[in-house]
Amino acid sequence: MLEKHIIDAVDLETTLLAESEQKAREIGVGMMKSFGFKDVDVVFVEHNGFAARIRLRAYVYRPGDKYSWASVGDER
Repeated sequence: MLEKHIIDAVDLETTLLAESEQKAREIGVGMMKSFGFKDVDVVFVEHNGFAARIRLRAYVYRPGDKYSWASVGDER
């Protein structure tokens, strides 16, 4: 039951040079995917004319996901 209450995620907050909020989103998500994360959300973005402050969250496990290591030795 423990695995239903664990969220494994990585948050990254940075400033990106971008011409628009949409471009900052594209750059940010692309950057996180280039790090090997497959499940990425934009949590916050604020564009100020030439750059954007952005917070990204990459999930390793989402709530309710099954942990492969949690069931080891627990097979009945």
